[in-house]
Formats: sequence, C-alpha cells, structure tokens
Amino acid sequence: MPSAFRTFSIEALRVVRRQPLAHKLVHATAKLIEKTPLGRRYIRSVLEPDTIDTSDYGAWIARHDRLSPEDRRDIAAHIARMVDPPLISVVMPVYAVSPRLLEEAVESVQKQLYPNWELCIADDASPGDGVWRTLTRLAKADPRLKIVRRRVNGHICAATNSALELASGAFVALMDHDDILPARALYEIAALLQAHPDADLIYSDEDKIDGTGRRYEPHFKTDWNAELILAQNMISHLGVYRRSLIQQLGGLREGFEGSQDYDLALRVSELTTPDRIHHIPWVLYHWRQDGGPQTFSQGFMDRCADAAQRAVSEHLERTGQVGVTVQGQPTSPGWLEVRRTTPAPRPLVSVIVPTRDRAKLLAQCARGVLEETDYGPLEFIVIDNDSVEPETAALFERLAQDPRVRILPAPGPFNFSALNNLAVAEARGEVLLLLNNDISVIAPHWLDAMIAHAIRPNVGAVGARLLFPNGRLQHAGVAIGVGGVAGHLAYNLPGDTGGYYNHLTTTRNMSAVTAACLAMRKSVYEEVGGFDAEQLKVAFNDVDLCLKVRRAGYDIVWTAQAELYHHESASRGEDLAPAAKARFDAEVAVMRARWGETLTSDPFYGPLFDRYRSDYALASPHHRVHPWKKAQLR
Repeated sequence: MPSAFRTFSIEALRVVRRQPLAHKLVHATAKLIEKTPLGRRYIRSVLEPDTIDTSDYGAWIARHDRLSPEDRRDIAAHIARMVDPPLISVVMPVYAVSPRLLEEAVESVQKQLYPNWELCIADDASPGDGVWRTLTRLAKADPRLKIVRRRVNGHICAATNSALELASGAFVALMDHDDILPARALYEIAALLQAHPDADLIYSDEDKIDGTGRRYEPHFKTDWNAELILAQNMISHLGVYRRSLIQQLGGLREGFEGSQDYDLALRVSELTTPDRIHHIPWVLYHWRQDGGPQTFSQGFMDRCADAAQRAVSEHLERTGQVGVTVQGQPTSPGWLEVRRTTPAPRPLVSVIVPTRDRAKLLAQCARGVLEETDYGPLEFIVIDNDSVEPETAALFERLAQDPRVRILPAPGPFNFSALNNLAVAEARGEVLLLLNNDISVIAPHWLDAMIAHAIRPNVGAVGARLLFPNGRLQHAGVAIGVGGVAGHLAYNLPGDTGGYYNHLTTTRNMSAVTAACLAMRKSVYEEVGGFDAEQLKVAFNDVDLCLKVRRAGYDIVWTAQAELYHHESASRGEDLAPAAKARFDAEVAVMRARWGETLTSDPFYGPLFDRYRSDYALASPHHRVHPWKKAQLR
C-alpha cells in the first residue's frame, strides 16, 4: 500500500468520523471492499494502528535479522551444551489449505535449528483428499510428523484439540497451517527454557508475510502486560504453553473460534504468575496474509470480536474483577476497552497541587477539579511555595471559602518532592491525586477513571493521558532509558492517533507515569517512602517513585480514559541556566547510581526500539543480546 495514499486515507477518515452520516456511508463501503484480498489489506492498513514503514522494516531485516554462518555455529554449540533440552510439540490444525502453502509451513518447522521437536497435525475434515494425501506423504518421509484426520469438521478449536492429543512434549507451540517459523524460532524457545525452566507461557514478536514472501507490519510487543492483554491479544504468535496447563484447562474452548488463542492465553495466565510468563523480543513467527483461503478470523470478523469480548469478560469475572464492562474500541475495530467503576461509597481523594503564584493557571486547575469533575468526596490541597502576587492572595481567599479547600504554606527554595511530601502528611484521603497547577479538565469523568484503578490492590500508581492545548500528546506514559534516564512516550505526536498498535489510546501497564497527574493510595506512597526530597528535588522524582512502587510489587497503569490538558510545558522550554543544569546533571547521576541496569531496559518499550526517540522507531543497532551470545558470556 503506497504510504502517501495510506496517509491520505487515514487523514480523510479522521475528518469523516466527525460526520455521522458520512461515516455511516464510508463504513458500508468498507464492508464491501473488505470482501476482496486487496480490499482487506487496504482496510487493515487504514484502520489498524500506526505501523513501521515496510521499506524501513525491510532495510532493518537486511541489517539485523540474518543469521551468519558464525551465528549458526554458535547456536549449534549452545544447543549441544543444553541440559535436558525439552521436546517442543508444534500443534497445527489444518483445513482446506493449498498443498504448496502447507508444505512451506511444514518445511519451516523441519528447517528449525533446534532438533528436539515434533509436529502434530489434525486435518479438520478438509474437502476431498488433497490435503490428506499431502499430509500422508510428508509424514511418511519424516517420523517427527504425527497426523490425524477428523471425520467431521469442527473448526479451529476442535481441530487444535485433536492435534493436541498427539502431542507428547512438555511444551506446545501453536501454529497455523500456512504460516512460517523462522529457523531460529524453536531454538529461542529452548534457550529461554534453559534460563527459566519454570516458564509456563512464552510468546514472541511477530510480523506478516505476503504471497511474495515480503515481511511487513512487525508487532514488537511489551513484556507481560496484564492491562494491555485486556484490550488485544498481545500473546498471539508465537505462543508456547506448558502442555500440562492446557490439559488442566481441557484444551481450547469451542465457541471461541477466531479468538481461541486469546481465550487460552487468558485462562493460562490465571493458572500461573507473571514471573513465569516470558516475552522473547524478536520476530519468531511470520503470519501469512492473502496467500490462501480466508481464515476464520478474516471471514467471520464479527464472531471473532464477540468471542474476544466474551473471553475478556469471563477472565475478569473469574479473577474477581467486579464493576467492569467490556466493549469494542469505537475507533479501532478488533481492540477492546475495559471500563471500571469506583466502589460505593467512593474513597476520599486528596488532590495535591503545589504552586508559586501563577494565579490564572491555578484558578483554571481549581475550577476544573472543584466544579467540572463529577467525582466526590475530595479535598483540594494547595501547597503555597512563597507566593507573593496580590492576584494569588485574592484567589486563595476565594478558594478558602470552599470547605473542600486547604491552603498549606510551604516557604523556602522550590523542592517539588518536599512540597508533595508535606502535603501527603496532611492529606486525609485514602487516595492521593498529585496534580500540577497547569492542568485543566476536558471531561468530567477523568478522576473516576483514575480512582477505579488506584483502589485496585495490585495497582500502585495511575497516570493520565495529557494533551498540550494544541491537541498534541504531552504524556502517554514514561519509558525508562529513553533519552538516557526516562522520557515521555509519543511526546508531541498528534493526539488523535492511536499510535503503534493503539498504545496511545489503550490502557496499559507502564514502568512510570508523570506526577503532573498521578493517583495512588496514600498507603502505597508511605510504604515506598514517597518522593526523595534530598537528592531528587526537581527532576525524575516521579520516575524514581514509580520504580520504587514497581520494586515493591505493584503495577503502574496508564489510562487513556482520563484525558486532560497540560498547559505550561508546551511553551516553557528548557531551562539552561548553569545552576539548573548542574542540579539536573546531579539528579541524572543519582538515578544512574540508584537504578543502574534498570535504566537500560524497559519491559514495556523493548530493546528493539530506539532509546533516543519516543515514537516506536526501530533501533539500529538494536539493544538485544541474542541468547547464543549470552551463552558465550557465561
């Protein structure tokens, strides 16, 4: 798809979505277009999230995703040293696939550098004898192939379960009948199991491959992300499961066709713990597109979407997450949105706002919280750091007439950490909401959305989606390591884009969020010691706080459902005064000394992304150390 035409289509769709009648007509036309392979590809290119340019990705593959003869020798040597290498059962349901594509899929397994595998195939009563004859011939030539022919077509769940009955490996890798495994795929799985033998679920990155063999639309995923998986099947391909857990669950559930692996991943996650779920940050699966007959998910999109919604809803119910609803994201077909409600009665929230004058900004912030926000009960605590302007004094006098407002004097040099620590000590609320004075409200439900997460026992801190007044993004979560210590993801990108795989509009776990708008339980704040007022007075105190929260075992959540404007930072610019620069450099040194290797890798912004950019651009060279290289270091 030419990038210029795709860009034009995306921009046109943004305009059309604001016109209900035009949008309805375009939607009806799209339904007709998607019936053809080329039409489906076009629709997908426009509706799916921003992707890495195909030509850029092709160049990156040429530089970084080619195994040299030396790599292959090192991999073979690593395999030879493995202790008790596991048998991996590749499970493949087959139905009415082109013999050529089936042979290519099987051949990709046979060419694996890791030898300890078996391929278990169930023919789901394909019409005629062509598929079965091909399977019989292939199995006769290779004893590692196990095949069974179902008498009745049962669709992908039943067929996968039939193939699972043939499996004897401790681990099962799910594969479709026309897709391709790169030669290193199963080796990477085995290498991870050498390092983490207790792993229960392993998944890799993936991309798509067309009929000419061209690879495109790579999906470089986050590590296990309990929030993101509620919106999309982030496990997908290549997914590898401990077979005993699949057996314990009774296999794949019929009735979830099209989202059967999504349902399986959610159910398996309930039987294990996050530390036993592992992500391999490399493309180990090529998902074929437009090369053969329609898959179930292509031909029955509505049924697949319904199955995904039921899978997530039942997962939430089984895990005791009440007061939630699951619906499709209105602007992103195939993506889900979980909305949570606050309990009754709602907890008291202490909104904490440090300020030094800037009365106009503070008045706007206070009006948004006290008059334009639906949430209650709350208290509004202003920490006054030596304000001197008459306008500020007049504002304080007006605000103090509201019984929800308290003005706390905090004289002395500006110390963001100390100011907030002082206010937290005085706060009466169960939940704290740290807020900059240059924040203004867009919609009244924002605080409900944040508190609904903040009160969850596993959640330590919650961040919001912040926009500059011009509509561009100011904050969509913080990535560790970006820019040296940490940086805002998607900084200054258009606010009406979903971003890379819809990350900019989807609630997800992050390593950190900004304290410009941050909610957390007071008990968690006190447990981790609050802000560091001695060594991180101005910069990185929120990143440090979030890293302490994660170290204590809590999740950090960024939610797109709380959206506000962040005003002043759009024009404030960088402070290059010598004293400020010296202080900033000292705080950078503190972070590097304190967090060390943590700052070199972010589980939610992986090693293949450029650490000097925040827009999901690929790094070249990348930061991943391949397992055969790690093995040489031991």
